[in-house]
Amino acid sequence: MNPSPLRRSLVAAFVASPALLLPARAQGLPLTPRQTEGPFYPVELPADRDHDLLHTGPRRYAQGQPAWLEGQVLDTGGRPVAGAQVEIWQCDQDGHYHHPGDRGRADPAFQGFGQVQVGDDGRYRFRTIKPAPYSGRTPHIHVKVRRGERELLTTQLYVEGEPRNARDFLWTRLSPAERARITVPFTPGSDGLQARFPIVVQAT
Repeated sequence: MNPSPLRRSLVAAFVASPALLLPARAQGLPLTPRQTEGPFYPVELPADRDHDLLHTGPRRYAQGQPAWLEGQVLDTGGRPVAGAQVEIWQCDQDGHYHHPGDRGRADPAFQGFGQVQVGDDGRYRFRTIKPAPYSGRTPHIHVKVRRGERELLTTQLYVEGEPRNARDFLWTRLSPAERARITVPFTPGSDGLQARFPIVVQAT
């Protein structure tokens, strides 16, 4: 019995492009959603821009809730993106950034910006505070990933369970699945709060 023309067409399509009939998960990890850089990326990178935002030179920042933010930078195939650079920046507990557009009111003890290079395993870690709100926005941390001269991602990280999220104009634009990928819990740990934020980028 000869197969119908429709069946022959479906078989030919599968042979030519089997990914069409595979589940989305089998095709790779979903990308971390992109979001706007916002107005407060540093005009000039600070001299002190290491992983610890709670120490700036001899100063120690004692406001807010200390937190560790960590994760791994992966490509869509689940492979670590070795050599990637991760940057974060955020406001202090009073809602001020280290930026001329914020009138220079940020606490000088809060570094406000951090930058780390990941190793072969793609892992990064920052010491900071649980993000605080400022006028018009829900609490968030800005995140940028580069490799060499290429910018791979700019996004924002949100706090799971934060009631202001539902009123935030950027968070609400995302689909539920996209929100889930950039909204993480800050849970109590032995050394302050802990937050894990895996990052998936298109690295090729």
